[in-house]
Amino acid sequence: MGGYVIRRILQILPVVIGATFLIFALVFAIPGDPIRALAGDRPMSPSTVAALRDEYNLDDPLVVQYVKYMGDLVQGDFGQDYNGRDVTSIMAQRFPVTITLALVALTFEIVIGLLAGIVAALRRRSFLDTLVLMTTTAIVSIPTFVLGFTLQLVVGVQLGWFPVAGLSQGLQSYLLPGFVLGALSLAYVARLTRTSLVENLRSDYIRTATAKGLSRPRVVGRHALRNSMIPVVTYLGVDLGALMGGAIVTEGIFNLPGIGQQVFLSVRAQEGPVVVGIVTALVLVFILANLVVDLLYGVLDPRIRYD
Repeated sequence: MGGYVIRRILQILPVVIGATFLIFALVFAIPGDPIRALAGDRPMSPSTVAALRDEYNLDDPLVVQYVKYMGDLVQGDFGQDYNGRDVTSIMAQRFPVTITLALVALTFEIVIGLLAGIVAALRRRSFLDTLVLMTTTAIVSIPTFVLGFTLQLVVGVQLGWFPVAGLSQGLQSYLLPGFVLGALSLAYVARLTRTSLVENLRSDYIRTATAKGLSRPRVVGRHALRNSMIPVVTYLGVDLGALMGGAIVTEGIFNLPGIGQQVFLSVRAQEGPVVVGIVTALVLVFILANLVVDLLYGVLDPRIRYD
């Protein structure tokens, strides 16, 4: 296992380099001069413009800019925005909000999605199975912003069950946006769990375990469900990074000061260093989540060996 972990870490390095270079190139290929955008309608002397462009390496070729950026990044320095603020401090303010929101959404996925999928699989072709399939199909068909505004109006404003904006009520403020953010993935988890569990319940080893006289809960819980979790865990691991990166719509609807909102504001203000820093951090989270998922395979299925 130790050798496998080392190999996976070595495989991560070219992925990080390739992903960060693409992000860097795409962000700094956006038309416009960020220094002129920083000045707005105020006049700025040519010497000031030249000094700022030199300070932020804007006159260097793209590859040179990227090498300098990666040199600082290896030391934990994500650079500064064009107002002189450290990108690290900006992320430190914004990331806890998005991480909490993503974890709440992931909790909804695991609890509700798994439970719905298991019930549907064990009661296949019953009313509950049909209800789960119809509900998940409806959720998948509804855009996130439509679901968000609808729940915000009905559950938040009309019924008053949850806060509709901001973080004034602590963890409770995350429940409604967390459900909206995780609703689509929740539906996928439920359907994936149902399909995987139904397929495993038809397998020969399940029939053998039943023929040996094992109880139904033991057959389902210890054998069928454990093997059925492999594709679900894979999806959940990948989805954690997707939840954090895709929170921009949800954060906008519920006015949450997370990284999604910050990326939107930074793109509009042409703050390239902030966008690159945040997206690079998201790439690292995504890659780390995939590494954890790969390691969990061996726990869920002893047949998997890392030679």
